[in-house]
Amino acid sequence: MKTIQLAVVAALLIGALGVASPAPHIATATVHIKNFAYVPPNLTVHAGERVTFVNDDDEAHTVTATDKSFDSAGMDTNDKWQHVFAKPGTYTYFCQMHPYMKGAVTVL
Repeated sequence: MKTIQLAVVAALLIGALGVASPAPHIATATVHIKNFAYVPPNLTVHAGERVTFVNDDDEAHTVTATDKSFDSAGMDTNDKWQHVFAKPGTYTYFCQMHPYMKGAVTVL
């Protein structure tokens, strides 16, 4: 009888561990910062997608929303910063250190 009870408990524990669902996949797009420009300068993603910004330049840069809704702060060479765009719309951004650098993310 004890053997059956132990088998049931073990099966329940294994089942409990096995039902853990994997983390949801979030699509990711990448914008590189190189030669004082965002590449690509315009990007289209779907709501809920994550965009990774990678600074490939030797100079520090930021990714700052024109409406200040997001800001990466200073990113040194090879730094990465991510932002999830949750709602549809067009989000324009620029570099606070080099204001002529501009980009946009359109969220569908």
